[in-house]
Amino acid sequence: MTAKAKLPKGLTFEKALERLEKIVAELEDPERGLEASLEIFEEGVALSRFCRGKLEEIQKRVDVVLKETPEGLVTEPLDAPGEDDEAGEDGE
Repeated sequence: MTAKAKLPKGLTFEKALERLEKIVAELEDPERGLEASLEIFEEGVALSRFCRGKLEEIQKRVDVVLKETPEGLVTEPLDAPGEDDEAGEDGE
């Protein structure tokens, strides 16, 4: 697949991620030639962009749903600052 090649129609996030994991394993193979590595690297970049786009699309949809709720839910990052500090204090 070249950088200009299109991704398969109907590609899902899960299938793209699965293929990305295989590409990473293939790129770690020291026997793979330079040209073959470049070809699958280009495919990986296209898949990575596809996955990032899907994640951004889903995030926007989640934000819209949360804004439309009467309770006025507020979104917060999953890794809130200080979250690790609190967990460490409980574990001691």
